[in-house]
Amino acid sequence: MSGQNTRVGFFKLITKQTRIIDMELDFKQLSVAIRSIAEEKNLPEDTVQEAVEQALAAAYRRDYGDREQEITVKMNLNTGEVDAYITKEIVEKVENPAYEIALSEAQLHKKNAKIGESIEVHEKVESFGRVAAQTAKQVILQRLREAEREIIMNEYEDKIGTVVNATVSRVEGSVIRVDLGKAQGIMPRSEQIQSERYYPGQRVKVYLKDVERGFRGPQLVVSRGNKEFVEWMFRSEVPEMESGAVEIKTIAREPGVRSKIAVSSNVQGVDPVGTFVGGHGTRVNAVMSEIGEQEKIDIIVYSENVKDFITNSLSPTKINKISIDEEKKRATITVPEDQLSIAIGKGGQNVRLASKLTGYEIDIESEDKNSTEHEQKEQEVIKTQPTGRIKKKTELESSLLDAIEEHGE
Repeated sequence: MSGQNTRVGFFKLITKQTRIIDMELDFKQLSVAIRSIAEEKNLPEDTVQEAVEQALAAAYRRDYGDREQEITVKMNLNTGEVDAYITKEIVEKVENPAYEIALSEAQLHKKNAKIGESIEVHEKVESFGRVAAQTAKQVILQRLREAEREIIMNEYEDKIGTVVNATVSRVEGSVIRVDLGKAQGIMPRSEQIQSERYYPGQRVKVYLKDVERGFRGPQLVVSRGNKEFVEWMFRSEVPEMESGAVEIKTIAREPGVRSKIAVSSNVQGVDPVGTFVGGHGTRVNAVMSEIGEQEKIDIIVYSENVKDFITNSLSPTKINKISIDEEKKRATITVPEDQLSIAIGKGGQNVRLASKLTGYEIDIESEDKNSTEHEQKEQEVIKTQPTGRIKKKTELESSLLDAIEEHGE
C-alpha cells in the first residue's frame, strides 16, 4: 500500500471506528476502536489509548470544567468506562470551585488531607455534548497522526546516512516526493541531480539525509545530488573500502555534471585509483550508470602535501609552478599557455571543483601572461623610482654594452 493510500485509509478508519456522532461520543465503541486502530496501524495500544485519553480530557474541559484545569482522563478498555481526575488545591475557604476544594470535602477522598496540598478529585464521565465530541475527534486525529509519524521516524532515524530504495510518488513543481515503504520523503531541488527528470512510479536509490521536525511533524529529507550519495555508491562497488584497504578522503561534486574524488591507500602496494576504477572501468562505470553517465568522475590520489594534492586535483593539467599562501588558503598556479583552458575547464568547472576538493582558493595563470606582467611591473618600478637613485632601463643597457666593448679591447 502506498504512503498516500495508507494515510487516506488511516483517516477513514479513525472516523469510522471512533463513532463520533452529532450528539455524543459512544465510549464503548471508542474502546473497541482503540484496539482496532492500534492493530491496523501497527501502533502500540497504550500509545493509541494515551492519544484518546488526551482528547477526552480536552472534551471534559470544554463541557464540564475550565480550559486551564489540570485534568487526567482514564479509560477502561474492557468496559468503556471513562473517569476524570481533576487536580484541586485544598483550602480553608473555597473561592474558585474549578481549582479549589474545602478541607472537609477533601478529607472525604483522603483522610489525612491538609490545607495547601493538592488532591485529585474523581468524577464519573457519562457523555459529552456535540461540540466536545467534535473537539475530541480533532484531537484524536492530530495525536494519532503525530504518534504514527514519530514511530515511523524513529524507525528511519537509524537509517540516516545510508542509501535506500525509493519510488517516486509525486512531482510537485521543484519538489519530488518519494515513497520509502512505510514513510514518505521529500527531495528538494537542491538535492536532485541537475540533468535528471523524475516521474511517478520511477524506482530510484536515494541517500537518507535527515529527519526534519517542523510544525507539521517530522519529515524525511532524501538526496541524490549530495556527495555522500556518490560515496555510498562506490562503497557498494568497492569491497576494499569495507576492509579499510582504500578510502575516499574527500569529494567535490556538481551533480549531473562532474565529480572529483580524492582517494588513498592504507595498504602498501595497493593502487587506490585503480581499485576505484576497477578492471576495464567496471566499478566507476557502475557508479556512473546510477548517478547518470553524463556526470563525469575524476579519481585522483590524495596527498598530505598541499602542493602535490593541488597538482593532482588539476590533473591532467601540466603545471610549471605553484605557490602556496597557507595563511590565506590560496594557491597560484602557473601553466603553459596551451594548458590554460584545460586547467580552468568549461565555465571554470575544473578549477572550481579542484578548489572545493583541496580547500584552497586557486588562481590559474599562463606562463606567457605571467612573463608579460612581470615586464610591465619592472617598467613601472623604473619609472616610479626617485631621480638619481636608479638609471633608466635604456641607460643600463648602454652602460652594459660599453663595458663589454671596453673589456674586449
